[in-house]
Amino acid sequence: MIIKMFWYTCFLFSIIVSTSSIVAGYNCEFCQPEQVHIAFGNKPNDIVVTWTTFDKTKESRVQYGVGSMDQEASGIASVFVDNGTEKRHMYIHRVTLPDLKFDTTYVYHVGSVYGWSELFSFKTPPQGEDWVVRAAIYGDMGNRNAHSLSYLQDEAQRGHFDVILHVGDFAYDMHDDNARVGDEFMRQIQPLAAAVPYMVCPGNHEQTYNFSNYRARFSMPGDSESLFYSWDLGPVHFVSISTEVYYFMCYGVKLMTNQYDWLREDLTKATLPENRARRPWIVIYGHRPMYCSAVRPDCWSSELPNRVGLLGVAALEPLLREFGVDVVIWAHEHSYERTWPLYDLKVYNGSLEHPYTNPKAPVHIVTGSAGCKESTDPFKPEPEEWSAFRSSDYGYTRMFAHNRTHIHFQQVDVNLKGEIIDDFWIIKEAHEPFYNLFD
Repeated sequence: MIIKMFWYTCFLFSIIVSTSSIVAGYNCEFCQPEQVHIAFGNKPNDIVVTWTTFDKTKESRVQYGVGSMDQEASGIASVFVDNGTEKRHMYIHRVTLPDLKFDTTYVYHVGSVYGWSELFSFKTPPQGEDWVVRAAIYGDMGNRNAHSLSYLQDEAQRGHFDVILHVGDFAYDMHDDNARVGDEFMRQIQPLAAAVPYMVCPGNHEQTYNFSNYRARFSMPGDSESLFYSWDLGPVHFVSISTEVYYFMCYGVKLMTNQYDWLREDLTKATLPENRARRPWIVIYGHRPMYCSAVRPDCWSSELPNRVGLLGVAALEPLLREFGVDVVIWAHEHSYERTWPLYDLKVYNGSLEHPYTNPKAPVHIVTGSAGCKESTDPFKPEPEEWSAFRSSDYGYTRMFAHNRTHIHFQQVDVNLKGEIIDDFWIIKEAHEPFYNLFD
């Protein structure tokens, strides 16, 4: 009897201790998930889900499935301490959903035993290369004056996009107010970024504390902390680069040369005959343009370092020619500008009547007018010879990669309530190095 009472007492004590620890541990005031966004992983059918809590939850879980949430994946949480005066800390959670079914809608929520997010959904891309890739593209969108945001949210929720490219400059700025501005911005983009893969590159407004807010908050493929990477979708090989390595030398020269070496290696692989046959379109995106005609200091120079390199080192434009890059997308200028096929300040149109049919050089697009507190930028009175179209209205760009030969771009003007103000196609029968064409 005494032995039974002893074990019964131990059993009750263990329950009390266990319950007490759960109750004590459940006092988690800031464990509710927020700022949910997704990105492509190392494969088009791998989705990386990222979110934030302000207390440690001890677990990072995504419950997901087709129709019902009958699957679960776990990941990791990393503590991020902002370098502002308050040294605010947050927990960034990352979970990969691997080997998903292609062309399938999944529902999901994120969280832990302490709290779950609302229900979200996303659609995986079709398998292979023979389908139309639909992208929204823009840069320079802040948490204030974000004129394009409601249009983008609406289009994303209607299933108009397969991917979003945010080409640098977020929130204005993510580190401001001890990173609270970054928190607010990530909440604002959640309606689109939790539904459509949100692929990014760094801009000059991210440079504070060595790009720490940017590197902590986003989860791009590869191992460069989202600074530069590449990925494939349909008939397109996308390459994201950091133009900021040419401007913030206080963080060292090594990152610039590392990126250049990586980019050359990546383009070498992408242009192998078997790879280019499958994914002929090569689209590079980075923040600061090589060419622009806005009334801003950098647009008065024809020798921008990301184009010509620093001290003759790591020049990017020769790589565009050598590997036959088709389209280069920039932001930074708070405007929209499209060039003619362009290399080294010279125009190489396909023909007088059809400049974008079999063009003999890359086409550059600047799309930095999504909306921020700095307003839009005016242009020089007279456009450069290489400038084909320009607008200072708020807006964003749509891209449709239809197949191996046709890619289509539209500029949506938000000032004109969504009217398309620029619409053009690039048609290429062959994708090959440009030096074969005009040497």
